[in-house]
Amino acid sequence: MPTPPTTAPGTAGRRRWIALAVVLTAAFMDLVDATIVNIAIPSIQRDTGASFGAIQWITAGYALAFAVGLITGGRLGDIHGRRRLFLLGMGGFTAASALCGLAAGPDMLIAARVLQGAMAALMVPQVLAIIHVTFPPHERGKVFGMFGAVVGLGAVCGPLIGALLTQWDLLGLQWRPIFLINLPVGVAGIVLGRRFIAESRAPKALRLDIVGMLLAALALLMVLYPLTQGRELGWPAWGFVSMAASPLVFAVFVRYERAKARKDGSPLVELSLFKLRTFAAGTGVQLTFGALSGLFFLVWTLCMQLGLGWGPLHAGLTGIPFSLACSAAAGVSVQKLVPRFGRKVLQAGALIMLAGVLLYIAEAGRYGTGLTSWQMVPAMLLMGGGMGLIVAPITDAAISEVPAEHSGSASGIFNTTSQLGMALGLGLSSVAFFGVLDDAAGGDPRAAVVDATVASLWWVAAGLAVIFLLLFLLPGKARTGGGADRSAAPAEERSPLEADPVLVH
Repeated sequence: MPTPPTTAPGTAGRRRWIALAVVLTAAFMDLVDATIVNIAIPSIQRDTGASFGAIQWITAGYALAFAVGLITGGRLGDIHGRRRLFLLGMGGFTAASALCGLAAGPDMLIAARVLQGAMAALMVPQVLAIIHVTFPPHERGKVFGMFGAVVGLGAVCGPLIGALLTQWDLLGLQWRPIFLINLPVGVAGIVLGRRFIAESRAPKALRLDIVGMLLAALALLMVLYPLTQGRELGWPAWGFVSMAASPLVFAVFVRYERAKARKDGSPLVELSLFKLRTFAAGTGVQLTFGALSGLFFLVWTLCMQLGLGWGPLHAGLTGIPFSLACSAAAGVSVQKLVPRFGRKVLQAGALIMLAGVLLYIAEAGRYGTGLTSWQMVPAMLLMGGGMGLIVAPITDAAISEVPAEHSGSASGIFNTTSQLGMALGLGLSSVAFFGVLDDAAGGDPRAAVVDATVASLWWVAAGLAVIFLLLFLLPGKARTGGGADRSAAPAEERSPLEADPVLVH
């Protein structure tokens, strides 16, 4: 039986609400920093002389470091204390933000972004566990609702905050305030967190799998590095060799994970989950969707500023219909539609989003560099609404057949897969977007950016067709199976976000 959480006297009254404000602020910081950079890319490029390859790494480096370290960061919190790891992650995230804001060139900015992602991987997994230990069961529904609202707010506010800070050019710092704004927030969070967050650990934490993490990172880098840098280097032979050898390293990773599972039952990835058709298909949807999201949001932002000639604020405001439609559809899909119609809701989401992509392609083809925000609104509403119908219910649909004892592992893998997909999508932009841009060199540069965006959107459309087909492998109707009763899982088998915490007085 899992050890029930107990509430320390220090978490009573106002203290626990201050602790909640601190961890929700940390979650908001991560969400904003994952999206805030895209809107400032043209400013970064002008100021630092960053190549397109460097721009890709500035965005993909964060996602990759975050994804690779996510599960390990959660387990470190289980072992050494979630408050301790949260404060360490927030301190490192704040320091990395300072390095980003003070970066002297693209290389330093890339390194600081990777560090920022790694620190987020220490900080973010502790958030839900701290909420779990701080609030009694009868209050958690309201608190988790607040967490969901912060997630939605972060998605909307990231581009807007980035646009405002870049447009205002505070103290002549251009893009740098998008990172430096984290400094006062991070310092305040550390001070308040030390005072108001109670320490907790899992009653029996899984062991670390550092070797598994390193093998997974190596296999991914062997694909991402040549994919991102290959275009600028003239697609050298070693890049193709590296990408071809990546599956071999991945095979070593799989073999090691199986041995790790037999040895101590704590592999980085629970491979047996992929024997379940619904989980394998759901993970495939999540990976593909993450890749499409990474590709789309990068090229769309570049198109608005470099192709259509808009300022950062104009571009940021143009994304509001997308965000609002996504939030509204997400709420309706989970509460009303999925319980009644099952996977058809997700498939409808893929088709609606595909319709939005095709409409955008048609409008860009018709209006070219004269495309306006108002002409873009119908496509944005369709894409946002379609995305909301997929992203909100996909996790529960995918883990509906996962045994209760593995539901936490499944959730951890699922969250990691989304970030990995985003990193892959950003790497794919070398071929889908920047490669087309190179082929159009010598013509109208703004028109070339619009054409490259259209070419990228055809990749997005193809990916949505794949997602539509993969969704047939999910259950037709919502089920209440092993994955639903997560509270029954032993704490040591659940993810860092779900394990029952034990307060340390």
